[in-house]
Amino acid sequence: MSSLAKIALTMGDPAGIGPELAVRAAADSELGKLAEIIIYGTPEIIEEAARRFAPGFSPEVVNTGSMRFEGLAIGKEAAACGRIAYDTVVSATKDALAGKVSAMVTAPMNKASVNLAGIPFTGHTELIAELCGVQNFAMMQSSGSLRVAFVTTHIPLREVSLHATLPRIIEVARLLRDAVRAEGIERPRLAAAAINPHAGENGFMGDEDEKIVKPALAQVRAEGIDIAGPFPPDTLFIEKIRTQFDGLLSMYHDQGHIPFKMLAFDSGVNSTLGLPIIRTSPDHGTAFNIAWQGKADTGSLFAAVRLAALRARGRG
Repeated sequence: MSSLAKIALTMGDPAGIGPELAVRAAADSELGKLAEIIIYGTPEIIEEAARRFAPGFSPEVVNTGSMRFEGLAIGKEAAACGRIAYDTVVSATKDALAGKVSAMVTAPMNKASVNLAGIPFTGHTELIAELCGVQNFAMMQSSGSLRVAFVTTHIPLREVSLHATLPRIIEVARLLRDAVRAEGIERPRLAAAAINPHAGENGFMGDEDEKIVKPALAQVRAEGIDIAGPFPPDTLFIEKIRTQFDGLLSMYHDQGHIPFKMLAFDSGVNSTLGLPIIRTSPDHGTAFNIAWQGKADTGSLFAAVRLAALRARGRG
């Protein structure tokens, strides 16, 4: 019997690049040395993906529904695809919570397709946290030593200052510290971005940094967490600054996502912090424009599998 960690790899939206990436990951010999990869999805779709993109390989599959490949509208939004993708994530999450797998890696879903199925859906992060019964969680993007955790994510920009509260900043700083520790760095050095340009210019460009961010960071330091800032957002990601730190705290989605994806789009990994399970995913979407063409770059998904396996080993 294998002593490797078992990883549930969801196939994502069947009309996107997820099925191709899933079978290529499960068939990869190097990843196979790190973990036992089990694909969650519809057998008909996965079998066709394996035939096309991993000839001769028969993946282990957990059946989460039925969908014929014939008639699949490749590269298009569809309620049926959204329903299948949603059910697949729910199934994998439940198995992770039950201890049937050591970690889960999620291939990309299409938000519009899930919503077309009548399911309110803003993203994997929020769905999995809800399934886990967790309210205190955060998204992190990482690639090697570059790690960015987000105080707020999928909300309108006008609401950022309402949700980037003192308790929330403290909570995400703690989660980021714990995530870096889980990768073997016992005393991580962290840094935080400001909310406003130029860190608010002492209140001239907004008072949120003076009233909220600075007091939150002061409390975090009082707990013994090494965190610098707040830095002006336009300088924090400069190489000579970001490389001094093991983790960066971003106040809102695009503040961190834009520089991160410019630096590490092909190798970036999305993690959900604060869960009772290990969950990672590639840092890209369904790429409908190249779906089922054999053109999908495996870098980000393979990195997500490697990180999930690393964290699973760390939990023992």
